[in-house]
Amino acid sequence: MISTFDELPDIDAANVVRCARVLLRRPLLRADGPDGDLLPMIYRQRAALQDVFAGLLGYRLVVERRFARLYKSGPGEDAGRGVESLSPRGYAYFALTLAALTGIGRQVLLSRLVSDVRAAAAEAGIEIADDPADRRALTAALRHLVALGVITETEGSVTAESAAEALITIDTDMLGQLVAGPLAEAEDPQQLVELASAAGPRRIEHAVRRKLIEDPVVLYADLPPEQASWLREHVINESRLLERFFGLVGEARAEGVVVCDPEDYLTDLAFPGPGTVARIALLALPELLDKAEPDSAGRHPVSWQDFADVCQDLVESYPSAWSRAATEDHQDLVRSVIDLLGRLGLLRESDGSWLLSPAAHRWLPQPDATPAQQQREAEPPAPEPPGLSLFDEMEEATR
Repeated sequence: MISTFDELPDIDAANVVRCARVLLRRPLLRADGPDGDLLPMIYRQRAALQDVFAGLLGYRLVVERRFARLYKSGPGEDAGRGVESLSPRGYAYFALTLAALTGIGRQVLLSRLVSDVRAAAAEAGIEIADDPADRRALTAALRHLVALGVITETEGSVTAESAAEALITIDTDMLGQLVAGPLAEAEDPQQLVELASAAGPRRIEHAVRRKLIEDPVVLYADLPPEQASWLREHVINESRLLERFFGLVGEARAEGVVVCDPEDYLTDLAFPGPGTVARIALLALPELLDKAEPDSAGRHPVSWQDFADVCQDLVESYPSAWSRAATEDHQDLVRSVIDLLGRLGLLRESDGSWLLSPAAHRWLPQPDATPAQQQREAEPPAPEPPGLSLFDEMEEATR
């Protein structure tokens, strides 16, 4: 399938897998950014990497000396995962800022850029309010562009203070590579979302494989019938491809496929994790799974009250184990637990309640089959060593 990769020596093939993993984690990779030290290797192996991504996933890969850009498919209507620092308002400002940057040139004052962004919002019919929350959303969008390397703070810095000034330098090459969707082909935002999330040239094959790569849990019940049927038929081969080309391990279950990264590099949200919310979410899973019988797809229906009751029991049973700031507002704690499980792909909303994924069973406690104390009691005593003991020798010496 991937002829260029098949012809590589073992060391080069391993390097291609390493580079492919980095590009999946950082689809816009630049030399001065995180993992930028691998850009020379990506450039050397660009032909094999382009074949791997195009053949297996239908993704386009652009590699230059200064950056590499992997054009993934968009999430479509299921936009549960995104940049944590960007709220929906922040995403709107991010799009408006891209529109404003397109015609500015290479440098601009921050005040001029903000003015152009607000003008673009007015042109698009988006209401804006010059209040602290609105300024924070715009600042978050600008800070994300700084993190991506699209804009640089040449003098001053981007802050939420309306009176602050700064000189911004724009990397027009990076700006031109940022948008993944086909803007020229879309007549409205909805069509742009549909085109950006469309399946690759091999349709079902690419669509299913993209889900396996991007989502840790893929349930047959969540796939269209033709995709679910295809995955059931090819699940063993797909697991082999995931491991060979991306270093991922696929575990087939009756309800679907769980994809794990043994190195945790491609995991952007660790679980179990530190912090009160993550620990309460982990401890809540056994109780939540017992609240109701699973449906035909293995998903357990749970309600807000179920979450509230379980969280309350945990907080009251172990009062000294939790952060006071995280538990003083019980409703906020419940919302945080629900949000975390949703971002992990373990929970989805359905008609005002939630469905807990069968993958949640992975985190149930597993008691040891033979407790250590019982094992020690069952062991026979060690035999006496032959010959004289230490005391015998002492007794002999005193005679």
